[in-house]
Amino acid sequence: MSLSKDEVDRIARLARLAVRPDESAAVIERLNRVLGMIETMRAVDTRGVEPMAHALDLVQRLRPDAVTEADQHAALQAVAPAVERDLYLVPKVIE
Repeated sequence: MSLSKDEVDRIARLARLAVRPDESAAVIERLNRVLGMIETMRAVDTRGVEPMAHALDLVQRLRPDAVTEADQHAALQAVAPAVERDLYLVPKVIE
């Protein structure tokens, strides 16, 4: 698949990019190379290949999901100007 000048002009307009006439040929050539690379990648048979989360075989170190702080809910809401059913009430900003 290769793009024509009209298609590149339309894409540039939709993307709000200014492509000068003297740059047009280079932009068309670069976009066509990208599309060619995508076609090459699509042609590769990937059946049976498991998707990877990372290029390297790494394991993300996660901390245990445990509560480490005391519950201060009541103390924090005690100083709030307005609370109703454990929710902070704020003034209406938008009508």
